[in-house]
Amino acid sequence: MPGLYLHIPFCQRKCPYCDFFSMAYLHIPFCQRKCPYCDFFSMAATETLLKEYPKLLIRHLHLASNQGWTGPFETVYFGGGTPSLLPPAAVSDILNAIKQTFGMADDAEISLEANPGTVSQQSLTGYREAGINRLSLGLQSCNDSQLVKLGRLHNRQEGLDAFSRARVAGFDNISLDLMFALPGQTKEELESDLNDYLELDPEHLSCYGLTAELETPFYQQVTSGEMSLPDEDFYADAFIRVHDKLSQNDYDHYEIANYAKKGRTCRHNLGYWQRRPYLGIGAGAHSFCAEEWGQRREVPPDLTAYRDALCNNQDPMHHIEDFDQQAALHETVYLGLRTRHGVADSELRQRFGCTLQEAFPEAITVNAQWLLHNNGRWTLTPAGWLLFDRLILPFL
Repeated sequence: MPGLYLHIPFCQRKCPYCDFFSMAYLHIPFCQRKCPYCDFFSMAATETLLKEYPKLLIRHLHLASNQGWTGPFETVYFGGGTPSLLPPAAVSDILNAIKQTFGMADDAEISLEANPGTVSQQSLTGYREAGINRLSLGLQSCNDSQLVKLGRLHNRQEGLDAFSRARVAGFDNISLDLMFALPGQTKEELESDLNDYLELDPEHLSCYGLTAELETPFYQQVTSGEMSLPDEDFYADAFIRVHDKLSQNDYDHYEIANYAKKGRTCRHNLGYWQRRPYLGIGAGAHSFCAEEWGQRREVPPDLTAYRDALCNNQDPMHHIEDFDQQAALHETVYLGLRTRHGVADSELRQRFGCTLQEAFPEAITVNAQWLLHNNGRWTLTPAGWLLFDRLILPFL
């Protein structure tokens, strides 16, 4: 018979498999110009699209709430694309809609990706006042010639100025992107970039080796011989140099490509690697539901279809994958070994009824020189992270 249900949203500790949604990702698929190495869904921004899209996101939030997706959210992440093309007022409207529809934790981490060429002192102050408390700035490099090769719209000074303005605006949690193994990059150029970044003293760094992704202009340039990327030896040396330099300067290498000062890890991205549930809003966004062994859903990267579905009060999200126990175990190990937290036998036994040794004895033997096992927790060494794509195969 019908009854009254009161949800009490408190736990001593949140279980890693809990199916209450605690993270929200909003995809903003607009750029001034698409970078030649980028394979994310994005398109040219227009004034009309930038006015219309926030309203679609808010409509999508209400629809998701009516379909049973729950909060409150502990993290909110505006990714793209270039979210800093949205005016602060639109960001404020979206955050207010989230609070009213799902609720938000008092200490929620609210991140926004921004490109240096798209922000001003006024807009940065506006984002901070709107509720953004973590800024991810796409600096990429402090080398002007490399920024040109990467197709970035800002130069070195504009990047440095954007960081300074973010500090003035009140941001005390800033992440910077750093790319290495760039076309023709020398060890001296990499060292100079590292020194410049350390002088800025951000709370967080995301460090990526440049790769030529399929169906990008970079890929075409590399395969045609028009451009060449550094060889594997340079890539490996650069990865280890970044690790050594940042670790020596009090940055914790907590995931393959991510470094943070104490207490400044990206809680949102950690949620992905811990296989926690999240709600994706916007054209091209993905969602993960932890019910049973997990379900993955996506909104197709098609803005017209997204608009049409919402205007007809239809769910734009499509179901794309169901996990069984074995697939969930494989993904848990794959994601966990990307992080310094690694994979804990106690957590595997609680969730899957086995330890890593029991589930993957041959994989452990093959990868023994890159694996560490301390107090029931398995992690990869930094050298193992460098070889991650190869080392993880026996676990899959």
